[in-house]
Amino acid sequence: MPVIVADRLILASDHAGFALKEKLKPVLERLGISYEDLGTDSEEAVDYPDFARRVAEPVSRGEVRRGVLVCGTGQGMAMSANRFGGVRAALALDEESARLSREHNDANVLALGGRLLDADRAARVLETWLRTPFAGGRHAVRIAKIEP
Repeated sequence: MPVIVADRLILASDHAGFALKEKLKPVLERLGISYEDLGTDSEEAVDYPDFARRVAEPVSRGEVRRGVLVCGTGQGMAMSANRFGGVRAALALDEESARLSREHNDANVLALGGRLLDADRAARVLETWLRTPFAGGRHAVRIAKIEP
């Protein structure tokens, strides 16, 4: 199944997600996906909403189709990103939740938990999310009800 990503992907993390974010870059390279890392650049403490904004704003404006965010649990990043219109950030902790977030919810931002996922599982979750197309149909009607 082909990877479904137009142009490029952007990603960011806070300090708790930094190590996992770094381990996901080779996965993107292996898949031939162009990406831009918007930080953070170390495990020095930072505030996750600042980095969620760096990904959510360009996705919200339509400048980029997809983004990936990593923090300790993924929850804070998802909550912050979902404050932006047009962003549908989904926390995925396994391949099934990743698949369904794309297939049913057309998630355009993936949130991962650096303290909850090891690198191998996170790679499988990311790859599943990237390869799963949106099903459309009745799901598109529901997605349309999310936006004001």
